[in-house]
Amino acid sequence: MFISYNWLRELTGTKLSPEEIRDRLTNVGLAVDAVADRSDDFIFDVEVPSNRGDCLSHIGVARELAVIERSQVSIPKSEVSNVSGKTSESASVEIRDVDLCPRYAARIVRNVKIGLSPDWLVKKLEAIGQRPINNVADITNYVLHEFGQPLHAFDLAKLTDRKIIVRRAAKGESIKTLDGVERKLEEQMLVIADAKAPVAVAGVMGGEFSEISNLTTDVLIESAYFNPSSVRRTAKLLGLHTEASHRFERGTDPEGVIAAQSRCVALICELAGGTATEDALDVYPKPMQTMSVALRPARVEAITSLQVEVDEMRRILSALGFGLRAEESRALSFDVPSWRHDVSIEEDLVEEVARHTGYDKIETSLPPAHHAGEYHESEERKRALRRALSAHGFGEAINLSFIELANDFELISAFNAATSVVTLTNPIIEESSRMRQTLLLGLLNSVRHNLNHGIREVSVFEMGRIFGSNEKGSLPLERESLALVATGGIQEADRAQPAREVDFYDLKGAIEAAIEAMNLPPLTFEPATVRHLRPGQSAEISANGARVGTMGRLADLIAVEYKFRQPVFVAELDLTTLLEMSPQPVLYAPLPRFPSIVRDVSLLVNRAVTVAELAKAAADQTPAHFMGATFVGTYEGEGIPDNKRSVTLRFEYRADDRTMRDDEVDAIHWPVVEALKKQFNAEVR
Repeated sequence: MFISYNWLRELTGTKLSPEEIRDRLTNVGLAVDAVADRSDDFIFDVEVPSNRGDCLSHIGVARELAVIERSQVSIPKSEVSNVSGKTSESASVEIRDVDLCPRYAARIVRNVKIGLSPDWLVKKLEAIGQRPINNVADITNYVLHEFGQPLHAFDLAKLTDRKIIVRRAAKGESIKTLDGVERKLEEQMLVIADAKAPVAVAGVMGGEFSEISNLTTDVLIESAYFNPSSVRRTAKLLGLHTEASHRFERGTDPEGVIAAQSRCVALICELAGGTATEDALDVYPKPMQTMSVALRPARVEAITSLQVEVDEMRRILSALGFGLRAEESRALSFDVPSWRHDVSIEEDLVEEVARHTGYDKIETSLPPAHHAGEYHESEERKRALRRALSAHGFGEAINLSFIELANDFELISAFNAATSVVTLTNPIIEESSRMRQTLLLGLLNSVRHNLNHGIREVSVFEMGRIFGSNEKGSLPLERESLALVATGGIQEADRAQPAREVDFYDLKGAIEAAIEAMNLPPLTFEPATVRHLRPGQSAEISANGARVGTMGRLADLIAVEYKFRQPVFVAELDLTTLLEMSPQPVLYAPLPRFPSIVRDVSLLVNRAVTVAELAKAAADQTPAHFMGATFVGTYEGEGIPDNKRSVTLRFEYRADDRTMRDDEVDAIHWPVVEALKKQFNAEVR
């Protein structure tokens, strides 16, 4: 099953990279065999298990991705504005074998103009390996890949008496299918017929006689639910395997028949013109009953050893479409969505919870000890963090948890606008009657204390809990936070005079070193407007697409309030979120046997262009033997326009099997430089 990254992004707004989506989907049971780069898109080759027919569509995969990212799937709206008449006035539908076709819906669109599909539709279909045919046929294929519901368009004028009869094939009947092959039908095969003869093999392939042509003006759109076993048997006997049969064999959504049809009709009216009937002729003699399955939360840990909060179980199952029907003290009852044919017992729900909690978290371990001296599971990473910051010249501070109000400070994202301050009813110190919502107040007081005692160079950090409250009478919310403050000069060993002044990048480097020591993914720094930071010297810090903190130079108004006469740089991060992230695997590789060749290039670029953008753009060119681009320095001054600056990067190239020649490196290197010049309108200095 080919899935488009851009399509998933439209449905979920995902911020994950293609590589991250590949890994996350594989971890929840949808193995991604490969990720192919298709011009401005990435295509995932997803291996969908045979019992997960719901994931043979972009919406199905998007639903899994939304659970992973804790987001929502935006189902495309299907509004048909140009309608006239009832379908029953122009056609009829009869199901003679309800056991093989429990539901069949037909809807008509008149006065369509058959032609080429628009570029966006052709591009989407070609990206996933689908050959464009004409606008109507392309729309049915598009909806198939979007909703997972196969559809078929008949030329209404070619249907005798404009009848649709769903029945078993008669003895001796045959049909020429769309591939031009005359096929003999057997009596157990289900066909779609008009008043005279079969016009399609149900759930497998349409017939050549009733197919859409350039002369077609009126079309009948079929959307149905067929018995999976019947389609599987028919496809095998005829030697036909189609996109439609692949989905019907695994079970489509009987309750999604009308939604997919409405989407198709709306697109036909929009792209091919025409007027649709007001309703669908929906024959559904025996509607399928909703099944409910009970889940005892204790069974999740008993079966998988995973300790999952009940709220998290509800979130996972609800996001997957399982509706909470009832909740008792020891059990939850969920309605199974119509597209999940694979869920029928409690263990199936346990598997759903385990998939999205993480199979990798199921492990064999000794019973936990609860004696004095036991380390918390996060303590090892905290110790690594302390060592890294200490190596960068930061001292650890410990301040009181009771402070004054912090109205001027922007809080970490875990505390939203509704989070109120926790106020003590009987404080020991009248001026410290509130529990802190940020660690920065305590650290800034420490900086002021040091400056008042003549200590100008101050670099301190603190790890501690911050508090907030959303509901009156409830226990306070608690998060672990990490805050850093640096001001003054950079002290070097055995030197009394500071080498230079602390700047933004010193603080940034200390944060990156701490994150690396904790073995976490690299952070992302983006320019942002932060209430307590100086405009133009502030950044938002993100990890895996989620905001985890801010950093920058303290705003002038706050600096004046503290009577700081020198720049003060501060940062605060949500340590709880960072500690909840999975550590990166430690990879080992042999030392290179052959030397590297480096090329330094100075590019004159707009001041708004960042070094990270340049390095990423170079890596995106995927040059052969490219080991990376390293920042060397910048130059601004004489000979450089005010709106530009010179950025020097060092490009490294190395082959694993030989020492590269200069001319060989030049052939690889200069096309990369030319690409950077073109992308950023840059000049080589």
